[in-house]
Amino acid sequence: MTDRLFPPTRAQGLQRLHAFVPRAGRLYAETRQEDRGPGLRRNVSMLSPYLRHRLVDEREVLAAVLARHDPDACTRFVQEVLWRTYWKGWLEMRPGIWTRYRAEADAAHARLDAEPDLRARYEAAVAGRTGIDCFDAWAGELRETGYLHNFARMWFASIWIFTLRLPWALGADHFLHHLVDADPATNTLSWRWVGGLQTRGKTYLATAEAIARATGGRFSPQGLARSAPPLMEEPPPPARPLPRVPPPPEGAVALLLTPEDLGPEAWPLGSCEVRAVGAVDAGDARPGRSGPAGAFVSGALADGLSRAGAAHGVPSQALAGLEVEALCRFARAAGVHTLVTGYAPVGPVAERLAALEPELRARGIALVPQRRAFDGRFWPRALAGYFTFREAIPELLEAEGLLPPAETDLFGQAPPQRGVPKRAAHRDQA
Repeated sequence: MTDRLFPPTRAQGLQRLHAFVPRAGRLYAETRQEDRGPGLRRNVSMLSPYLRHRLVDEREVLAAVLARHDPDACTRFVQEVLWRTYWKGWLEMRPGIWTRYRAEADAAHARLDAEPDLRARYEAAVAGRTGIDCFDAWAGELRETGYLHNFARMWFASIWIFTLRLPWALGADHFLHHLVDADPATNTLSWRWVGGLQTRGKTYLATAEAIARATGGRFSPQGLARSAPPLMEEPPPPARPLPRVPPPPEGAVALLLTPEDLGPEAWPLGSCEVRAVGAVDAGDARPGRSGPAGAFVSGALADGLSRAGAAHGVPSQALAGLEVEALCRFARAAGVHTLVTGYAPVGPVAERLAALEPELRARGIALVPQRRAFDGRFWPRALAGYFTFREAIPELLEAEGLLPPAETDLFGQAPPQRGVPKRAAHRDQA
């Protein structure tokens, strides 16, 4: 199913982008909130899995859309693409929120073993046996395809937290394991947003009327919560500066691909000489994954490895795991002392790479992450809420060479939408 829905290659991602670009203007702004059901997604781009693993990246998506549409026509789509960028930057400067989520998820999983009633309710939810028609259908769609429409994700999370009264971190963990496009920042912060933790005190309440309207009457859910009291926690830690990265290395190197960035064509490699390419799953925040998410990552890794090896004309190999011995053997076989990898944002892959770096250094191997210029430009602007970030988008697009100075004033509020709450600001995808 997933290989048909999301063929895991850059070529397929680009094909999907080029097919969608004509619809990325006012038509997208007017229809994007409609959840028409599986197989009927022409109103949205379905690019999110490719963006998440950077088979296709934000910059080239924005460039293609802005080359086709006037800024005022495609404002909504551009803003939706940049939600993922914003979430990544926000969490990158506040890694303690990720640590907090992981602790809550671990504690919630422990409760499942100690509380039979909680386990029964949790198992009914993930299996789609709650009796709430829309929720049960979305649970099945998630399991079978690894994908949900963005508004379905918001409603699913809202029902999970406020109607089913399940721990939010269990829901976020379920999405992280099953969504083809889940990344630590977007997934964690979006669930926090629904529960009132991200924008403190402001929650997202799923209503039967909104769901029926946006799904064309496919669903008529009964028994939904009528209020959404915000979850509570300690205030988030202050933002830290964006971590610095070293300049591109010189001399002979090998490239190390992880699922965090499978577009090495865009890495700032400078004048170094690439001798070999390796790829490793690295857990990708979903250890033991199977089904659509696992299949997509495996295929995407193979595609990235093949492209990078061919581009540099060097040997390429899939590595058994993100372990010191495996990486040392790979480096020695390539005759290099430097491994260059795409920068991994906050999450399990970044944690594992950070733990390996001193061990590799002790063995004479340098692990050098390279962050894209696009991220270095946009992420630091995620200091406050998205709407502050949004105000900076025209300036950032101009600095990136994607928007001429004469057109920055045209980039503003998108065309009005039909029946969308003004505060529906939780975003996973475009």
